[in-house]
Amino acid sequence: MTEPAPSKRVPSQWEEITAADPTHSARYVQRFRTMTSEGKDIVGEARMIDAMLGRGGRVLDAGCGPGRLGGYLHVAGHEVVGVDVDPVLIAAAEEDYPGPTWLVGDLAELDLPARGIAADFDVVVSAGNVLAFVAPSTRRSVLAGFARHLAPNGRVVVGFGAGRDYEFAEFLSDAEASGLAPDVLLSTWDLRPFTESSEFLVAVLARSQRGIF
Repeated sequence: MTEPAPSKRVPSQWEEITAADPTHSARYVQRFRTMTSEGKDIVGEARMIDAMLGRGGRVLDAGCGPGRLGGYLHVAGHEVVGVDVDPVLIAAAEEDYPGPTWLVGDLAELDLPARGIAADFDVVVSAGNVLAFVAPSTRRSVLAGFARHLAPNGRVVVGFGAGRDYEFAEFLSDAEASGLAPDVLLSTWDLRPFTESSEFLVAVLARSQRGIF
């Protein structure tokens, strides 16, 4: 009997952007380095995550980019693992924010136990519009992977803006199908409430009671 061919990996939209423009990642890294040198606040998301945790929490920075959130949370006393599909961004994170564990990986195929890292994170955070950059066909796989990596009372925190071809209602439906239910919906990382007119969503999610696990 012939074995079925393995399914072909679907590249993320971020990978498509960087393939079309090989300088994109380096410019993205420099953007945040410049903002840091100018004294601008680039860690507002991380302050919210820090407030959700006791000292020594375990954080998965999913789509960590060049490490601005995970680096802050590490200095604040948390154990941080950052994963991003872009090796240029991971190299920048390792250079600028030593301390956390930085890994190149596809969020649609997230399996940290296979890499020797326990899947019991207190918070999985995905900021910076990451969910808008994954391949649309993998969104539920990404969210289900976040759920699988949570500690029993852990939370997933996802933030992204409107106008990115991912409607908020569709995201919440995908989250529910992936075993996650909303605890709190906000419109900003400084805790302003989410309304029907909000142009940004920060969703704090927990494993749903029915779950898929």
